[in-house]
Amino acid sequence: MQKLQTLDYLVFLFYFIVVAGYGYWIYQRKKTKEASTTDFFLAEGSLTWWAIGASLIASNISAEQFIGMSGNGFSMGLAIATYEWMAAATLLVVGIFFMPIYLKNRIFTMPQFLNQRYNTTVSLIMAIFWLFLYVLVNLTSILFLGALAVSTISGIDFTVCMIGLAIFAVIITVGGMKVIGYTDVIQVFFLILGGLATTYLAMDLVSQEFGVDGITSAFGTMLEKSEDHFHMIFQEGSPHYMALPGLTVLIGGMWIVNLNYWGCNQYITQRALGADLKTAREGILFAAFLKLLMPVIVVLPGIAAYTLYQKGLFQMEMLEGGELNQDRAYPVLLNLLPVGLKGLSFAALTAAIVASLAGKANSISTIFTLDIYKKYIGQDADEKKLVWIGRVTIVVAMILAIIISPYMGIDKKGGFQFIQEMTGLVSPGVFAAFILGFFWKKTNSAGALFAIVGGFLIAFSMHNNWLPGTDWTLVPFLDRMGIVFLICVAVMVVLGLWQPSSKGLAIDSSMFKIKGTFAIGTAVICAIIAILYTVFW
Repeated sequence: MQKLQTLDYLVFLFYFIVVAGYGYWIYQRKKTKEASTTDFFLAEGSLTWWAIGASLIASNISAEQFIGMSGNGFSMGLAIATYEWMAAATLLVVGIFFMPIYLKNRIFTMPQFLNQRYNTTVSLIMAIFWLFLYVLVNLTSILFLGALAVSTISGIDFTVCMIGLAIFAVIITVGGMKVIGYTDVIQVFFLILGGLATTYLAMDLVSQEFGVDGITSAFGTMLEKSEDHFHMIFQEGSPHYMALPGLTVLIGGMWIVNLNYWGCNQYITQRALGADLKTAREGILFAAFLKLLMPVIVVLPGIAAYTLYQKGLFQMEMLEGGELNQDRAYPVLLNLLPVGLKGLSFAALTAAIVASLAGKANSISTIFTLDIYKKYIGQDADEKKLVWIGRVTIVVAMILAIIISPYMGIDKKGGFQFIQEMTGLVSPGVFAAFILGFFWKKTNSAGALFAIVGGFLIAFSMHNNWLPGTDWTLVPFLDRMGIVFLICVAVMVVLGLWQPSSKGLAIDSSMFKIKGTFAIGTAVICAIIAILYTVFW
């Protein structure tokens, strides 16, 4: 397997210098002002719509997509694109309903929302939950999968890759949200350009192997040879039904996954909370359009690799420890790229990993500093001290992630599925607390506490098959999430009717009106999603 050549390293170095240099320039330009917490954590009001949109995507797309989703593309096909296409629909819901509520009520962190709407206990418990989840699941898996990919492609030692990625991410994160927001625009440019180059090459390889002309013919060949890989909805009895159970992806648990991720998640909403409503909505719309494009970059290469594998290619390269490992599909394709282009794709992958690490680390430090340290430890700390604490938190979180990640068993299930299932233990309850907190005034703190803690305990018991009644290991995890969500809502409604709360949020229906570009864009995206599901049903 050929490793990176001099030209590849030069392309990669060029990328590194552009990102680090641009980040440093923005940092210096903004440094003249006194460092304030809103500026460091939120880039107060200074991100444009394209910076918000690009930043949302850069923080979202990472090694779990490039490596994990391509791996799922290899094993199950286009159906895994449901996560991306449903995310586009979800972003529109967040833009129409969630953003106006956050901005009107001046909410900047998710625990702050819980504190304002419920009480400090709910807020503190959730802050601790999120810190654990972000450090133990998200940060570790992004670092682990990222280092795995980088070391497969470059031949550099796994641990060295891990430390290198962490350091690069820390450099960007320490500059604060503004630096992250604007460097993300460059990251997304490299990510899409390099990603499309890999997809093009994978399709070109299919056309050469099967003796057809051009990319469209190659796509036709893939449709024909890997027909089973082009269905969006799995029927019961399919080997992949447990991962994506039938219509649940359209009308069930998939909405909980996505609405919780895009609407109640610090490190995503943080991007838009620093802007006014019009800018935030336009940024979210831009992100939704980019989301529609993502399966072309992260799923198609996996299907192409599968088509070629069926013909006898990559028989050895796809093996790890004598077993077929789906997550090797993308690195194997990258190794086939011509010199120079490989450097570009390598930069794209690194961009995705570093941008996600930076986004996660910034959120970890925001939640720890503003919601735990400022309230319970250093009540009288000044702005300068808080920003310093934020920076220390970033470094500590990265070191923890490096130490923990080899022990997480991420590679057993495929990275993408691992993250979904672990996050799925927390999201039904959290989403229930948020959605009822938004729209039903009677929801009280006891209900929210039950949803967050009780919801997690129920989900965890199902995950380990401790609950009686049925064999929960046979229930797809998206369906389990739906069940937990309904239990949480039911208990919250009972408790709310028993002791109604009077702590509603400022809401009026005019907030949810949409017009202009956002309304047209919303209609276009909905139409595209409907067409895609109809064609690839």
